[in-house]
Amino acid sequence: MRKLLVAVLLFTGFLAHADLASCWIQDAASSGSLIWLLCQQGALLVSDDGGGKWRQVKLPAEGKLRAIELLSGGRGLAVGDGGTVLASEDGGRSWNRVSVPAREHLSAIHFVGERGWIAGWGGTILHSSDGGRSWVRQLTPVPYSLEAIYFVDERHGWAVGWTGAILRTTDGGQTWEPVRSTAASWSLSAVYFRDVNEGWAAGFGGQILHTTDGGRTWETQPSPVRDWLTSIQFDRTGRGWITTSNGFLVSEDGGRTWKQIRLEQPVFLRRVIEAGGSLWAIGPFGVLKQEPATLAWQSVELRTTPEPAAGQVTATS
Repeated sequence: MRKLLVAVLLFTGFLAHADLASCWIQDAASSGSLIWLLCQQGALLVSDDGGGKWRQVKLPAEGKLRAIELLSGGRGLAVGDGGTVLASEDGGRSWNRVSVPAREHLSAIHFVGERGWIAGWGGTILHSSDGGRSWVRQLTPVPYSLEAIYFVDERHGWAVGWTGAILRTTDGGQTWEPVRSTAASWSLSAVYFRDVNEGWAAGFGGQILHTTDGGRTWETQPSPVRDWLTSIQFDRTGRGWITTSNGFLVSEDGGRTWKQIRLEQPVFLRRVIEAGGSLWAIGPFGVLKQEPATLAWQSVELRTTPEPAAGQVTATS
């Protein structure tokens, strides 16, 4: 643990990339050697070679885009304000607007194979069974905004959001069950399950919740911070990571306990993803990549060359 802590604290230059001045990174996704970084200003940074080279693509959206998802074969989607759903079939080079039965702000998207779910404000959950080409609305029992959604397979899923809202489904979202937990004292912004039984949720005030019965009941885990916890990920070795406004929480014992790793300056990390066998952590001002051999976090160069605006935008149903 000591070597891991030193490796992160030695990191410098996270905010040094001039090319990022016009891109506050909102979300990230990967599939094979393809990596996407979503800019809050309505652009996409795309790498086809695992992060070696980048290009910038303008997205056809007027409002804020909040989340992206990459599927196989270079297909992917971006979601955002006003019920915006955009889809690409060619690795992000061109985009189509997808018609969906929602006008709420959309916050999160997650796929298992060709089946996908979108969560948003006002308790919104949308579902696609055809790779995101068409969407239907699923009924939910809460009016609260949902900030994160996660499925371990096509049937078992969970969504979390404001005021400690927790929803669970065992039938792919045909029915969503509200879970009332006294452990959820603040709004939740992240949820992750390792299997159909064990999972974690995290959010404001540094709260970490843990379940071993599929989300029916939750208990509070001790947290070393009171920061906003923004995402949860477990790597291939079973080590757990939670991003915070000041760095990471890390678990070396399968998620039973968590320790803080602070960066030298607050960087407001919001997501950890796995890309090309490594972990990547993204925040509004840049990207960190972990070296698997040493566990050290290094800054990622994001020098880009602008591309023409995304191609013809059409509505699909």
